[in-house]
Amino acid sequence: MGEALSDTVDQRWGPECVRNLEIWRDAIALVKETYALSRAWPKEELHGLTTQARRAAVSVPANLAEGIGRGTPAETARFCQIAVGSLYELDTLLELAGQLGCLQRTAADGLRRGITDLTRRIATFIRYQRTRQK
Repeated sequence: MGEALSDTVDQRWGPECVRNLEIWRDAIALVKETYALSRAWPKEELHGLTTQARRAAVSVPANLAEGIGRGTPAETARFCQIAVGSLYELDTLLELAGQLGCLQRTAADGLRRGITDLTRRIATFIRYQRTRQK
């Protein structure tokens, strides 16, 4: 593991550098909020909309961490873009949950604002990573 890892990842890095990243911490908070909100959804949606929304939410911090762990700006940007896609997916699932009557439309307003804010901030981080590639 030593040689291959040292070629791409700065040795000062480790999982703690991911935990220090504000966008990652906010993505973890988004997961918790998604789980809390979806607990009240109908039980018949447990293996449908509920699971899919939770997976989309979990995908955000997981992809941020994986991209950073890959150790290059290009990989970080690529996995952050996947995280943004998961935020779009989660927003769509929340819209569907509202339209299907799984939640009151206003119940997810705060979460959806958080999704929009986090999407913008991750996009800024992606732009920064792309400038590091050159």
